[in-house]
Amino acid sequence: MDFAKLISDVNDFVWGPVMLFFLVGTGVFLTIRLKFLPWRNLFYAIKMIVYAKQYPKGDITPFQSLMTAMSATVGTGNIVGVSTAMVLGGPGALVWMFISAAFGMSTKYGESVLAIKYRETNSVGEMAGGPMYAMRNGIGNPVVGRFLAAFFAICAVFASFGIGNLTQANSISAAFAASYNTPTWATGAFLVVFSLAVLLRGIKSIGKVSSLVVPAMATFYFAAAVLVIVANFDKIPAGLSEIFRMAFAPDAVAGGVGGSIIASMLTAMRWGIARGVFSNEAGLGSAPIAAAAARTDHASRQGYVNMTGTFFDTMIICMLTGLVIASSGVLGVTNQNGELISGAELTILAFSTVFGPYGKIIVSISLALFAYSTILGWEYYGEKSLEYLYSGRKLIYAYRIFFSLLTFVGATTALDIVWNISDTMNGLMAIPNLICLIWLHNDIAKECFDYQKNVIEKA
Repeated sequence: MDFAKLISDVNDFVWGPVMLFFLVGTGVFLTIRLKFLPWRNLFYAIKMIVYAKQYPKGDITPFQSLMTAMSATVGTGNIVGVSTAMVLGGPGALVWMFISAAFGMSTKYGESVLAIKYRETNSVGEMAGGPMYAMRNGIGNPVVGRFLAAFFAICAVFASFGIGNLTQANSISAAFAASYNTPTWATGAFLVVFSLAVLLRGIKSIGKVSSLVVPAMATFYFAAAVLVIVANFDKIPAGLSEIFRMAFAPDAVAGGVGGSIIASMLTAMRWGIARGVFSNEAGLGSAPIAAAAARTDHASRQGYVNMTGTFFDTMIICMLTGLVIASSGVLGVTNQNGELISGAELTILAFSTVFGPYGKIIVSISLALFAYSTILGWEYYGEKSLEYLYSGRKLIYAYRIFFSLLTFVGATTALDIVWNISDTMNGLMAIPNLICLIWLHNDIAKECFDYQKNVIEKA
């Protein structure tokens, strides 16, 4: 049997309807179990990003922890993933992307709470936490807990090489080659140098760089997207009407916004949820690894801070990309071969309706910055997962060097099979993580209600 076909089939199953239902269902369960407090306290959580106090126990500030987590989530999914969802699932996919993110905030909150509650201090005084520690230390059955933890850690290490490195480096080199005709080897060499400079110094270096790069790139993209939406504002009302109509259409229908694109509610739901989860990673268990490094006094405090990552990633940045595409009139456009234009090319077309030839530069720069930040965040996820499996410091430093050098391979080689393997590993991470969240839901609720009663209500 063709190995590539086998991997592709496995990947389709892992990211199929059952997994998506499990991901969103866990978010719905936690939202109800926590009495909708993650939703009710959203503005409090946003305020906490800036005004969170500093506590001695931890490696980085709460803001740096959030930015490290967002550096890994704000990536190609915000540009490529959104346009792909709107082509394959119709413009109504945006609605389902938003809905899944709303419940994903509760999932992200719960993951981060458990990461802080069960974190440990490693041999060099750094925080070590994440789903694997919650599984090992929180689940009462030691055999089940250790098995789930090891399975999660192994999948996370493999995913870090693919989703977190090779595919991101390839996106960067492709973007610069298209915009500036930059040789892929030059981009690869650049990535190796800058990755080594940041990653060799560990989480404190990653946190500092992420706290600068992530806000800067998000602001740049936000400003450019708003300008496009304002310029095409007269098309927004009709566009929004079509988006909501196609999101809940029981039968396959065509929309004015989507042109020749035909989709039903189920199709919109599938692609909206899938690309939304791919973008914000709520339920996959990756972001809590960064949350565990935060200097905080209460698990729930950092849970709220990290929860906002899903809000900013999907409800703000992804929605902006969607509105840019919907208002620009390019959705449903075909190329010379009669194929629907999708991915980064579609987003570039949308920005070009206002910025002309500069649209390609704007999207290329944004894509490159988003992808580079993802490389930094995912290195930390992979490193901490590897540390759980084997705590030797020499291996950790070797991993940092190998991870940095691997960016050159990603920048200079198109590896489609690597994408499928790493995408599968990324999805498999969610299975033990979601089991852990449901198993330890009482722990999450206890921390949530305690913080609500003794901190928020007394403030």
